[in-house]
Amino acid sequence: MAGVLLDLDGVVYVGDEAVPGAAETISWLATEGIPHRYLTNTTSRPRSAIVEKLGRMGIVASAAQILTPGVVAAAWLRRERIERPALFVPDATAAEFEGLEPLPGSAQEGAGAVVVGDLGAAWDFATLNRAFRLLMSDPRVPLVALGLTRYWRADDGLRLDAGAYVRALEYASGRDAVVLGKPDPAFYRAAIDELQLAPDQVVMVGDDIRTDVEGAQRAGLTGVLVRTGKFAASDLTGDVTPDAVLDSIADLPRWWAER
Repeated sequence: MAGVLLDLDGVVYVGDEAVPGAAETISWLATEGIPHRYLTNTTSRPRSAIVEKLGRMGIVASAAQILTPGVVAAAWLRRERIERPALFVPDATAAEFEGLEPLPGSAQEGAGAVVVGDLGAAWDFATLNRAFRLLMSDPRVPLVALGLTRYWRADDGLRLDAGAYVRALEYASGRDAVVLGKPDPAFYRAAIDELQLAPDQVVMVGDDIRTDVEGAQRAGLTGVLVRTGKFAASDLTGDVTPDAVLDSIADLPRWWAER
């Protein structure tokens, strides 16, 4: 093992509180010269806001160390020469798509793509139905998913994430989404390319048995599950077997030394 990918919500922090020992573990990664990146499906805030949040927790990070689906999706749209995307993402995340001439929020047709992220409480029937109508207006319009995370743990409990709405749109429109976030292997490849390592040299640490552990394993990485965030005991009795299970990110240095 030579490099580490870290999920953020549920691993480094839960809500607005750092997981105990997270700052010390990340400091250890830097001191030991272990290349690492933060791999998150968060689409509710831009990278600059994540950097500020980590800073308040005593964790030094740069925007370049954070890989989000919004960044990858905007790059994909530019490569495919697709403009005027209809963005179903928070306003802060929409900034990542600057220069692509996003479709006005009231438009019912004319989208170059339908991009779905985590709108949280802003999802309602009218919003979901508008995304559906935009897809049905032209069979060439791709459905772009900023990850397929099923749910996440907020301060008030579990909340649905973007994956649930993406699956609804896939079912209704009869087309498959282009997934530009976890657990898609291409998202993991983009991260390990930044580390300049081979997949079997990289560890992914996450709290989601499907998105983080299984997704990483399918991409050839080592998948480590932590018992924080959305972890549930049933994660250990299903059809996915983590390569290791840690109580929290604070145990990463010890596991790294003992492996």
